[in-house]
Amino acid sequence: MGETFRNWAGNQSATPAEVRTPTGPEEVARAVRDAAAAGRRVRMIGTGHSFTGVALTDGLLLRPDALTGIRETGDGWVTAAAGTPLSVLNEELHRMGLALANMGDIAAQTLAGAIQTGTHGTGRWVGGLADQVLALELVLADGETVTVRGDGEGKIRDGVSERDLFDAARVGLGALGVVTAVTFRVEPSFLLRSVREPMTLTRILDSLDTIVEESEHLDFFWMPHTDTCLTKRNSRTSGPAAPRSAFRRWLDDDFLENTLFGALCGVGGRYPGAIPRLNALSAAALSPSTFTDVSYKVFTASREVRFLEMEYAIPRERLGQALREIRDLLDRRDWKISFPVEVRVTPASDAWLSTAYGRESAYIACHVYRPTPNPAYFAEVEEIMTRLGGRPHWGKLHTRDASYLATVYPRFADFLALRDRLDPGRSFANDYLDTVLG
Repeated sequence: MGETFRNWAGNQSATPAEVRTPTGPEEVARAVRDAAAAGRRVRMIGTGHSFTGVALTDGLLLRPDALTGIRETGDGWVTAAAGTPLSVLNEELHRMGLALANMGDIAAQTLAGAIQTGTHGTGRWVGGLADQVLALELVLADGETVTVRGDGEGKIRDGVSERDLFDAARVGLGALGVVTAVTFRVEPSFLLRSVREPMTLTRILDSLDTIVEESEHLDFFWMPHTDTCLTKRNSRTSGPAAPRSAFRRWLDDDFLENTLFGALCGVGGRYPGAIPRLNALSAAALSPSTFTDVSYKVFTASREVRFLEMEYAIPRERLGQALREIRDLLDRRDWKISFPVEVRVTPASDAWLSTAYGRESAYIACHVYRPTPNPAYFAEVEEIMTRLGGRPHWGKLHTRDASYLATVYPRFADFLALRDRLDPGRSFANDYLDTVLG
């Protein structure tokens, strides 16, 4: 048997029959053919930042560690190997005077892992990572390596057009093939001005449309058991740069958001009744701040305190209703929730299984401290989200199956039909995909 793989949160694990670390698409293709010959399924993992079992397998597990680095650059685009961590890509792009237009706040993910599970970030006009992809290199179930482009007009094989495969595989859950390289649209490096400000949830709900419309990149965190939110509004600026000092960066990112917050979560885990008071103290300690820095340093953050997370995308126009219902739910229940509820927004996407497909979307993420899970909290929030037409994040905890997902994704049946053509033997299947795809 191979080594045991565990995800970052420690809630998912698998011991595959075999583990390989391919160095390029040729070795990935060989691994896929070998797995088929041995009757094994095959999956490529990332860095384990999914809370679901999307990357798990009992068959052949491919590690991405040797599939790294930028392969090629051109006018407005960069091709990088699929196992490259976002943090590495950000630094390499910055060295070349380039940047991604938008990203999420976790930079530890691999490129393939991030796009395959629909990592999205927040942006009023710029979508998530999948919406910045220009081309994908994939190894299919028969071992063939193909490259599909967004402007492609050809056929991959009978019944499979290049454009359809591109739109399906950008958020493909690893179900259509193993991604070995990604070509991103990039642009010249730019600065972001970050304005962080405490604001009451009541005020946000009263002026939600205005706050969303006026914010280039809006992210806010509501502290349960309080009326306080921390808003983060990031906007492009011509400068000059005014980054935080090394001490302020350590104070905000390392001490306050990780060390101190982790200690408070630990106290709350031992004494749940103290959590509302601890949250009130944390809310009272929030203060406004403003700084300007290169984009990737503003977009991304460090997350050291282990947690479990559920996140749903809902139609943007239903965000206010959803937040009010969650607030009312927490008022009715005796739960003690130490982690904030996070809210973000994105424009519509054309990737078939993007959680933002075909509609402007708002994201509501609920977290709990890893040592003190609260399934009832997630379940009752999930009921609200699904009643509002919500789509669960593919890499975060949820209980939805194919019968539900088919009702909220207009191209769901098309995705399944494409999968039937490309992987009829389900070489890339696992228990999670059996649930969500059927």
